[in-house]
Amino acid sequence: MFKWRLIWEHFKQMNPYIAFGTILFLAGMVVGGTNPTFKAFLDEQLKGLGQLANMIDNSSNPTLTMIIFIFLNNAIKSILVMYLGALFGILPFFFLVVNGMLIGYLLKTSAELHGGGFVAELVIKGLLPHGILEIPAIIIACAYGMRFGVLVLKAGGSILFARSKQEKSGRELESFVVRTVPVMVILTITLLIAAVIESTITTWLLTM
Repeated sequence: MFKWRLIWEHFKQMNPYIAFGTILFLAGMVVGGTNPTFKAFLDEQLKGLGQLANMIDNSSNPTLTMIIFIFLNNAIKSILVMYLGALFGILPFFFLVVNGMLIGYLLKTSAELHGGGFVAELVIKGLLPHGILEIPAIIIACAYGMRFGVLVLKAGGSILFARSKQEKSGRELESFVVRTVPVMVILTITLLIAAVIESTITTWLLTM
């Protein structure tokens, strides 16, 4: 299960889903940064994040609290979208779009308030140090969730319309679920590293 060759081979098979997930995320950024229709929704999401940030700042150990919160938040959500993607891939689809919208909206709002130079600094200091690990990990988790949904649909279709393919679809689904276990472990470790970077290096860079 944890042989690197098998993990890598399966990972390469997931490239179309990872590419599609990346497109969804980028499309979400464009929508969030250009479409005012979702302004009220996105403002509410950012308000909630601001309240959480204040709670963390007021804790007895803000750095440790931030690491734990960011890690658990991202890890739990990533595992959920990976496995709840079995529900026809709907959750990971919307999860990618909404997260992309949030980043796009945040960058647009920052540009309007502080100018393009501030946005460039925000991306370099506040997003890239941890985002270079966190964003791909989330996209990969969602890609696996969407693939899970496709396999469940195929298995359901074989049960209803092509019973001769039922056994093959079942084996394919079982093999996929087994392969998600090492991927889940790798993503969890990656998100832990990203949480540590975000809570230390990113925070330090933003205060410079």
